[in-house]
Amino acid sequence: MKQFRSMTYPYVAWISVMIVLPMLLIVLYAFTVSGNEVLTFQFTFDNFKRFVTDTVFMEVLGRSLYIAVLTTLICIVLGYPIAYAIAQMNSRSNTIMILLITMPTWVNMLVRTYAWMGILQDEGILNTILGFFGIGPVSMIHTSFAVILGMVYNFIPFMILQIHTSLAKMDKSLLEAANDLGATPVQAFLRVTLPLSLPGVISGITLVFLPAVSSFFIPKLLGGGQFVLVGNIIESQFLTSGDWNFGSAISLIMAIIIMLSMWLTRKVDVQPASRGKE
Repeated sequence: MKQFRSMTYPYVAWISVMIVLPMLLIVLYAFTVSGNEVLTFQFTFDNFKRFVTDTVFMEVLGRSLYIAVLTTLICIVLGYPIAYAIAQMNSRSNTIMILLITMPTWVNMLVRTYAWMGILQDEGILNTILGFFGIGPVSMIHTSFAVILGMVYNFIPFMILQIHTSLAKMDKSLLEAANDLGATPVQAFLRVTLPLSLPGVISGITLVFLPAVSSFFIPKLLGGGQFVLVGNIIESQFLTSGDWNFGSAISLIMAIIIMLSMWLTRKVDVQPASRGKE
């Protein structure tokens, strides 16, 4: 037992330095005010009050939540059929399709987003193809469509993989039992497949919503700086304005929102499981 505990010390040290300490600094800066030359450790809620009372910042927060929710819903609508189709394939085809889904994630997300900038530009590949059919050019870059498209493209593999994992682990004999009891394919899907795949859907929602709500370089590149989300405000407060106190306060607010969303998704995930045990 002592040997096992000693093996955890490096991980504890790593978590303390890379996660706990930065979070403590964020909390410290969020509840302090800056002087002209030195930081005065004075307890205050002014940084939070400034964010909550400013209509511009609240509009940005609402826009960020809206984009994150919309991105998550699109990933569910597109990802579930893909994951379901892959789960129905034989072992070899299944492996190949999963490999094709995961291959784009091997490339840095920033590089992939830059690639979409070239595709969506007025003289880009997509408008060139549309030009062959006498359409366009269609202005797609630096729009909300481009931002949502970039987020869906970058985050949908996480949704597909999570749902596919739940479907692959499902006991196929349950579907056979449903067929023996006279259930139609639609009834078998709604009453057997869909409920058993919900844990994967919930996990996918968590993996898509959390990075989408805090993303900053996707709206910065594909939105052209005209489409500002909370992540962009936090970046500007730290790197441009130099107001670390206000930036830390916004970061702390977003951390609370993210933790609440994780708690809600976990609660939704636990409730079906508890009903199943009953």
